[in-house]
Amino acid sequence: MSDFDEFERQLSENKQAERDKENRHHRRSSSRSRSRDRKRRSRDRDRRSRDRRGDSKDRRHRRSSPANYPQDNAGSRSPHREKKKKVKKYWDVPPPGFEHISPMQYKAMQAAGQIPATALLPTMTPDGLAVTPTPVPVVGSQMTRQARRLYVGNIPFGITEESMMDFFNAQMRLGGLTQAPGNPVLAVQINQDKNFAFLEFRSVDETTQAMAFDGIIFQGQSLKIRRPHDYQPLPGMSENPSVYVPGVVSTVVPDSAHKLFIGGLPNYLNDDQVKELLTSFGPLKAFNLVKDSATGLSKGYAFCEYVDVNLNDQAIAGLNGMQLGDKKLLVQRASVGSKNATLTSINQTPVTLQVPGLNSSVTQMGGLPTEILCLMNMVAPEELLDDEEYEEIVEDVRDECSKYGQVKSIEIPRPVDGLEVPGTGKIFVEFMSVFDSQKAMQGLTGRKFANRVVVTKYCDPDAYHRRDFW
Repeated sequence: MSDFDEFERQLSENKQAERDKENRHHRRSSSRSRSRDRKRRSRDRDRRSRDRRGDSKDRRHRRSSPANYPQDNAGSRSPHREKKKKVKKYWDVPPPGFEHISPMQYKAMQAAGQIPATALLPTMTPDGLAVTPTPVPVVGSQMTRQARRLYVGNIPFGITEESMMDFFNAQMRLGGLTQAPGNPVLAVQINQDKNFAFLEFRSVDETTQAMAFDGIIFQGQSLKIRRPHDYQPLPGMSENPSVYVPGVVSTVVPDSAHKLFIGGLPNYLNDDQVKELLTSFGPLKAFNLVKDSATGLSKGYAFCEYVDVNLNDQAIAGLNGMQLGDKKLLVQRASVGSKNATLTSINQTPVTLQVPGLNSSVTQMGGLPTEILCLMNMVAPEELLDDEEYEEIVEDVRDECSKYGQVKSIEIPRPVDGLEVPGTGKIFVEFMSVFDSQKAMQGLTGRKFANRVVVTKYCDPDAYHRRDFW
């Protein structure tokens, strides 16, 4: 092969190598371009997919939003798209201190200006975070504090706050006056110098019900329970208790048709002596002996109300006009228009009553003595249940009454379960003569029997023999 042919061959090989190189470069460039195109297309697909997801989420949010759907169309939505009903955690939840106040009473208090019209409370964000707005005064228990406090006067000397709290908490539970578990009395403040205390309760309703304990006996003292001076009634809420506690004689006699006025009382008679005079007709619901605020002495008149309002007529007939020492009792209804409602039309034997401190020569208001003497305020019905105790009482009465004359018979009505026995708690003694009966009245009236003051009256013999002990 000539040199020229060799040169031509090499030149041809070089050109072919150049073409192969260019072809390889072109293929690599095309491959990279296709790869870039694929990546770009993939990014575009991802972007479009995200946009579609965002649009779908917005559409679902708009569909689930109650603001964009009228209430009437709520039933037209398909069941699988209906959202689960949430439990309301914030509706109808009373503010602190107003747990026992209804929404209507709360609104009435707002209208009266006793509660701020608005109070911004924490709200919840969609993420479940609590966001508190600009701080403003929120309604609290301080708003009702004056309605949850009671004044207690005439407390026992040296009493502690703890013992007084325990006493009232126990009485509230025994009386069924608590409205929730736990102790209704939160705090007690005692002023030992002036002998009074303040009770603070947890609710307004329980405070009002505790007013029923006015006059309750605590360690030998009759407690005086009142509202404090700064008390203001809450709109829509009762100011008076709706219950009566048996055995508790209130020191406040409310105005009513059953309120009795007792005038002409000797000034030296104390509360217990006047109460014993009145309770000879039946148990009292309320009693108040009016006293001079400076001296503490009786002003000579009192008010009362009986548990059984039917006893008013008997008390008026028996006490009105009765001579006590140098004074004459005036007993009548205290309500307006009832002053002349004396029971002149009722034919009942007047009552002769004597209590310690009165002249022993107290005379009865008209009527003739009889041989039947009724002894009152000597025994309680529960003391007559036991047979042995009953027989001892009968013998004791017979022995004492025999000192004034011959005793013909004795009747002491006993209680019977499920029946109302007339004259229970009274003792009837029949003497052989009226003279003996008169001597026994003068000797027994005002005596003590089982630490009680004996009260006496004459009874109609015919009613006694009919066993009509009313």
